[in-house]
Amino acid sequence: MSEQPDAAGLAALSICEALLLALHDRDLLPEREIIGILRDAAETHENTKEPELERQVHAAAADLINGILQGGILLRRTKL
Repeated sequence: MSEQPDAAGLAALSICEALLLALHDRDLLPEREIIGILRDAAETHENTKEPELERQVHAAAADLINGILQGGILLRRTKL
């Protein structure tokens, strides 16, 4: 059972990534807006006021999002 939250999180991340990429590919959201969405999401996790244990989870989430931003996946991706 302990693997389910990880699987749910991974599924959610994959779905969100696919949606953002589709919005970009179809010229519905410019890259700067997508980057802004990702930055806002990371900042929300970084600035949480939750108890320590939950802050660790939020920090890990922020690290994942910031990794996506630093990796420049959207910047290097070509349109299909």
